[in-house]
Amino acid sequence: MAVLKFQKLDTHSPTFRTLLGVHVVMLALGLGAFFYMETHGHIVSGMNNQIVWGTPHVFAVFLIVAASGALNVASVSSVFNRLAYKPYARLSGILAVSLLIGGLAVLVLDLGRPERLVVAMTTYNFKSIFAWNIYLYTGFVVIVAAYLFSMMDRGAIRNPAINKAMGWMAFVWRLALTTGTGSIFGFLIARDAYSGAIMAPLFIAASFLYGLAFTVLVLLTMSWETRNDLMPDHMVEAFTGLAIIFALAVLYFTVAQHLTKLYATGFHGIESFILRDGGVYTFLFWAGQIVVGLLAPLGVLIIGRKMKGPYCWRTLVISSVLFLIGGLAQMYVLIIGGQAYPLKLFPGKEVSSTFFDGVVASYTPSLPEILLGASGVSLAMIVAALAMRLMPFLPHGAAKADA
Repeated sequence: MAVLKFQKLDTHSPTFRTLLGVHVVMLALGLGAFFYMETHGHIVSGMNNQIVWGTPHVFAVFLIVAASGALNVASVSSVFNRLAYKPYARLSGILAVSLLIGGLAVLVLDLGRPERLVVAMTTYNFKSIFAWNIYLYTGFVVIVAAYLFSMMDRGAIRNPAINKAMGWMAFVWRLALTTGTGSIFGFLIARDAYSGAIMAPLFIAASFLYGLAFTVLVLLTMSWETRNDLMPDHMVEAFTGLAIIFALAVLYFTVAQHLTKLYATGFHGIESFILRDGGVYTFLFWAGQIVVGLLAPLGVLIIGRKMKGPYCWRTLVISSVLFLIGGLAQMYVLIIGGQAYPLKLFPGKEVSSTFFDGVVASYTPSLPEILLGASGVSLAMIVAALAMRLMPFLPHGAAKADA
């Protein structure tokens, strides 16, 4: 393989400046939404006593899950020794950290009392999966930073064993991080839509897919900006193959999740709610998650594999956008739809009270919630852009190296 060379993001076209300006404005709007909810309280949001995790949590969990998957390209190059992916390893690492920062920032700002984060970081209840995730998230940033250092330090480069060891550590940690995120829901046995061991592998498969989609879109943007073909035909084909495999894996675990619950009589209520009677949640599940987020992009990718030239990478870009839209729909149905369905306080009994027990909770996202959640994506992109401006994370000519 040719000697790898990397470059900083030195050029700034009008299109790139416009895109960056949009992200800066979106971030400012998100901060304004945070101060608005901080001043007036969460009563101005769509959240209530039944729906305590709202739209910001949808974006936050989506970004955290995608962050783990964004590291997939680096893992393939270091752990599985696929040298064709090595030019993208640095970009993969910094994108993973950026997405995690964006997701965690939304979570912190939606706490209502973000200054009390210090309490969460210094006082632990290890019977809670949330306490575990404090270590998983901070550990991920530290380990990926060390992994990036091993890619860029001259001494480590001359000793490939160091980079491979750090690659394995990052690979194992990212699986633990996504398992922990999925287990937040899998361990909540009081919620019929959540409880289940399948939540961990479902989140891992989803992380692969959404992280790859972000990577493809960033690579395309950087190709335009640097006037360098960062995705030659053989890598477009490779990324297309990975996207098809990951999408099929998400579809498989989604089907397995619902078939398992349909088999058990106690879960027929929640399954009817999500699959048939849930209104907006049913629509988002079938139209957003399944059709737009999985089946349509899979069809686009399969057609694109038979094409050559610009049509092939265009189908990959279109499918990546659809995967991300489907990912947001999936998280919305899972997080908010799972809370909307009433809790079973006394299984086998009918419960009614003035506190809406046994009643499907209502929720309408407010503009501040949407702005705060979307600003997490903008923050992640701004962090990634600044990192690429300051340090050589982008491949320079190496993408065309013989695989």
